[in-house]
Formats: sequence, structure tokens, C-alpha cells
Amino acid sequence: MVHRLVALMPMRHSSERVKGKNFRPFGDGRPLYQHVLDVLKQCELIDKVVIDTDSQVIRDQCAEHYPDVVLLERPEHLRAGETPMNEVLLHDIAQVPSEFYLQTHSTNPLITAQTVNKAIETFFRNYPTYDSLFSVTRYQTRLWDQLARPINHNPDILLRTQDLPPLYEENSCIYIFSGKTLEEKKNRLSSRPYMYEMSPWEAIDIDEEINFRIAEVVYRERAEGRLAE
Repeated sequence: MVHRLVALMPMRHSSERVKGKNFRPFGDGRPLYQHVLDVLKQCELIDKVVIDTDSQVIRDQCAEHYPDVVLLERPEHLRAGETPMNEVLLHDIAQVPSEFYLQTHSTNPLITAQTVNKAIETFFRNYPTYDSLFSVTRYQTRLWDQLARPINHNPDILLRTQDLPPLYEENSCIYIFSGKTLEEKKNRLSSRPYMYEMSPWEAIDIDEEINFRIAEVVYRERAEGRLAE
């Protein structure tokens, strides 16, 4: 069966900077990855969710609590931390055929189903004018390179930061692309990607311990209705 849209969430068992982060309890006590997995399962436009992992812990938990999720065991040659994500994705799409794919990460636990659904709708509304989509976070601040050269401003003309031309960070929360694009370009972003801006509150990525702590504070305040986005 060839699906219309399949969600991919690759996860490694080990993590270098935050040990065991993918299955570490977060927020309400669920393992970190389950927060994003539960969001994906709420999205009606997603036909199937696929988890690619080398973690027996994650496979056992998913087999028990998410029997409808497709579990792919990551091959040994794709398990190194420096393995390019595009190679992992090429392996995954060969196992689960679909016309389009949405890829996300378990390390963005504040993302909401509303945001994911809106991104999917935006992609299909603009396809094929834009042949892929990735989520971004807007920045309007004075940036410099490593040689102390201004990147996006003139130091002699001190515009207010809110008046600076915005720059956008690829925040790794959402990627949408066709299987054909990935196979031909060997890249999830083709020649005409759509930049999908999302709230920085949802875009917090857990890469370091400080990110984990900050994300939990935001999670609690949102759960208590105290977060004004």
C-alpha cells in the first residue's frame, strides 16, 4: 500500500550531550519521544507514523503502547552519530512507501498538533510551486560573524532590533518532502523549499541539558495556562 503522507521520527538510543534523552521522563512523566509521537497521532492528515531506532527500550515501549506505529530497526551501518540524516531517511522511505513524508524529531516536545496540521495544509496548498517545506524561527537581532563583522545590520545606523530585516533559523521541527525529491536529490529539501514560520515557544529543541530544563518550565506554564505566547 502506498500512503499519501507518512510521518518519520528517527531516534538513536544513545545521545552524546543529554544522556538517554529520548526516553527520559519529560513534563508530565511521559518519555520525551512520546510527547511528539502523541502529537503526530492526533494529525488526521498523517496516514502512518514510523519510528526508526536502534533502541530496544523504545521498540519495547512502542510495541506495548503504540501497536499501530511502524517500528524500523536501524541498520548497524546507519547508527553512528555522524551519519547524515538524509541517508537514514532514504533507508526509511524504502521500507514504507508513501507519496510524501513528514519528518520530525523527538527532541521538540512543545510542538502542537495544530502547528503540524497547519504546516501540512500549507505544504499541500502550495505544492508543487514549493516542492518541500521546513519549519523556521524568526530572528531580529544584531548578528556578527567570527571575525566581528556585522551580518545583518550596519553598526553606524543603529536600527531598533524589531526594525531589522528578519533572518530565519532552521529549527528542525518539521520537514515535508516527496519521496521522489529525496531519492533524486538525496536531500529532503529540494530546489524550492517553503519556509514555515512557527512560534519560538514550540520550537525549543533539546540539544543540551539547559534546553531540557527550559522546555520543562515552558511545558508546565503552558499546562497551567500561564504562558502568554
